[in-house]
Amino acid sequence: MGSTSATHAQDDKPTITVGSKNYAEQLIVGEMVALLLENAGFPVERQMNLGGTAIAHEGLVSGDLDVYVEYTGTGLIAILEQELPEAEASPGATAEAGAIVDPAYAIVAEAYPREFGVEWLKPWGFNNTFAIVVRQNYGTEHQISKISDLEPIAGDMTLGSDPEFAVRPDGLPGLEETYGFSFKDVQTMDVGLLYSSIAEGNVDVSVAASTDGRIPAFDLLILDDDKSFFPPYYAAPIVRQDLLEKAPDVETILNQLAGKISNDEMASMNYDVDENDNEPIDVARGFLADLGLIDS
Repeated sequence: MGSTSATHAQDDKPTITVGSKNYAEQLIVGEMVALLLENAGFPVERQMNLGGTAIAHEGLVSGDLDVYVEYTGTGLIAILEQELPEAEASPGATAEAGAIVDPAYAIVAEAYPREFGVEWLKPWGFNNTFAIVVRQNYGTEHQISKISDLEPIAGDMTLGSDPEFAVRPDGLPGLEETYGFSFKDVQTMDVGLLYSSIAEGNVDVSVAASTDGRIPAFDLLILDDDKSFFPPYYAAPIVRQDLLEKAPDVETILNQLAGKISNDEMASMNYDVDENDNEPIDVARGFLADLGLIDS
């Protein structure tokens, strides 16, 4: 009798299509969304590894997706094409307490429902902002600790970049305009190849994700963004309003992770996928089980 009731309850719930972009962190958090929803009895269709921001965003707006995890800075600059208010350019977070101070979030959370019919849920705690990295020994040799230190030598340097960063306004074009220099050459490659490329000396400097566990593993140095060019990129689920109207408990389910993932925890999970070859769903399941949100 209990089994029949559980099946009926699931039949009453809408099928939810969960998406992600095409790198380890997105696959992990996408699986977290899917696992939490499945644990609550929702049928889930996975559309993971979709590509860049534009594809995921268009899928959500068109209704091909119901939910994916986006970053506040990406929503602000790449989607809304707005700038971070300069006076508030130093956000902070306390993941343990779930307290996020992020001016970008305030803007996207207000604009997305009006423009796209999409709601931003609570940020999950980690801030995966862009980073510019060099090898530790290169930084020591050239006395480099911040991005502005590159100005005298950038004209002789080759930058490693993924294709999206190379053209985004919150990527290379804006970075060079803000700091007043241009690199000699830019080599674009899949994001997964950036870290080995700079570690092996194939490029001199590279874009990176600040929550990537390969930064310490490959002995790379994050240069201080001393002109505060990069906005905050706190991760949060974004959900179609029509889904929340049909299933309002989706918000409560996904907000269970609000402020629960620190930068170090996300970096460790990313490393488990990128370098230890663990499956994103297994890494996601282990983290959620440790928090007691799903059964292991």
